[in-house]
Amino acid sequence: MKNILLALFLILLLGCKGEDRLKAEENQGTENDTVGETGISLDILANSEKVEFNLEEANKLVELPLACITTEYPNKLGQTLSGEKDLQSPKELHPSFYGCFDWHSSVHAHWSLVRLLKKFPKLEKSEQIKKKLEESLSKENIAGEIAYFQKEHNRDYERTYGWAWLLKLAEELHTWDTDLGEELSSNIKPLTNLIVERYTEFLPKLNYPIRVGEHSNTAFALSFAHDYAVATKNEEFKALIEKRANDFYLSDDDCPLVWEPSGFDFLSPCLQEIDIMRKVLPKGAFSLWIDDFMPQLKSDVFTLEPGVVSDRKDGKLVHLDGLNFSRAWVLSSLANQYSEQYSHLRNIANSHISYSFPNVVGDTYEGGHWLGSFALYALEASKTVE
Repeated sequence: MKNILLALFLILLLGCKGEDRLKAEENQGTENDTVGETGISLDILANSEKVEFNLEEANKLVELPLACITTEYPNKLGQTLSGEKDLQSPKELHPSFYGCFDWHSSVHAHWSLVRLLKKFPKLEKSEQIKKKLEESLSKENIAGEIAYFQKEHNRDYERTYGWAWLLKLAEELHTWDTDLGEELSSNIKPLTNLIVERYTEFLPKLNYPIRVGEHSNTAFALSFAHDYAVATKNEEFKALIEKRANDFYLSDDDCPLVWEPSGFDFLSPCLQEIDIMRKVLPKGAFSLWIDDFMPQLKSDVFTLEPGVVSDRKDGKLVHLDGLNFSRAWVLSSLANQYSEQYSHLRNIANSHISYSFPNVVGDTYEGGHWLGSFALYALEASKTVE
């Protein structure tokens, strides 16, 4: 009964809001130019073919996380030192997640290994992957990770980007119906519970959402956390996430997509907000909300040019490849959920993937240590995995 009343309240609130909805700006995302500002042909991008992701491609892509989870250096620890005793090697500090340049990249590299193994059980290195996962995600190693988070100065460590990816890894293990999946899910559960506790402590204290295109984006953190809560049937956690999403975003109008991307973005502030709201709002309420928030998306002439990377050896500039993948997974997911209004967005998603995917395998370590996970997530959302 409580959920029904909440849904009715949201619909009524958005109904009042919808009476004053604004029309989309004519010049925002609906240009008919044949060439974008960076010289990319929009006609070509609009007709981009899907990247076909099969077993052969999976065998190439899996090499990225398989190699980097045991690559200890270079490493960006991002730690706060309480004294000389904290000056330890990455592997001593993080026995599970010491590789891939930084903690969160190591976490989602582990997610990639699990996801690829689940989708492609006949991977050439499947046994090697299983062995590495079992070694890395042992009870002893996870206990070491927990010990790090419990230190006085580490309560906000990896808040909230790394937290979100840890829950995504936990979700993947939770839904892996094998003996190894059950074992690893059990091993990681104490750390997962700790991260849920940290979310639960932090979210009520966050008065304003963080609307950026990098790690601290609140909508991204809520979206992955919501997926975990749904998969594990954690209703209390799910309710908290939905409340905070509505608190932060329900009244938002006219997101300035024309301001994106910023130079180092790997997330779209506007699209990430859509991603969480499509998950937490019922269909009618979401339709009214998005008509105020980004009405131009419903136009079949809507265009969006991929972010252009000028130097893939620059660890910040290569973020824009990640932006293309994260945009693609939001647009594809929206089109899959509400195909009657948004099926045309699939071409835009495909164009973003097509631009960046050829650079993932064989890329420099600046992008290679993390972009494989983003590419995989985008491909999954676009339904191109066979």
